[in-house]
Amino acid sequence: MIEKKSIIGICGSASRDSTNLAILKFIAELGTSDFNLKIVDNLSELPHFKTELTDKNVPEIIVDFRNTIANADGIIVCTPEYVFSIPSGLKNMIEWCVSTTVFSDKPVGLITASASGVKAHEELKLIMETIQTNFTDETTLLIQGVKGKVDKEVGITDENTRSQLKKFIRAFKDLLQKPAINHG
Repeated sequence: MIEKKSIIGICGSASRDSTNLAILKFIAELGTSDFNLKIVDNLSELPHFKTELTDKNVPEIIVDFRNTIANADGIIVCTPEYVFSIPSGLKNMIEWCVSTTVFSDKPVGLITASASGVKAHEELKLIMETIQTNFTDETTLLIQGVKGKVDKEVGITDENTRSQLKKFIRAFKDLLQKPAINHG
């Protein structure tokens, strides 16, 4: 029997029970036969990034978070767009990891689910390419008009979005099986 992959799902939303969290729960449910998805939706609990604490006197919560990322087989980030950018909590989390190699060559899936999301999606891909994660066009997904496609209580209500997410999951599972070669 093949061992299931350990995946971390990072919810970039600052809202409790967001549509982004609903999307990650849907992915966890659909991928259950191939991977275990642990959802991280508490980015607001991370301290504000301080350069002087990057390598020395690193807060324990950051050490634990970095270890979680380092030990994962892959990462899925699902985030909204806030003021044409990624949310500050997500950016803060990434900044705590930049001086490390925890994201280097890590297979990632990137989902931006928002009203528009175009600018945040571009920014997220650029940042993740810069920190040398491993993703493909097929493991990135922009879901525009998310409020009409995802219900926080019910889940994914739009059939096209369900289909796109299924395709995304297949591509992500394929990426998990390949050696790291592509940075976007």
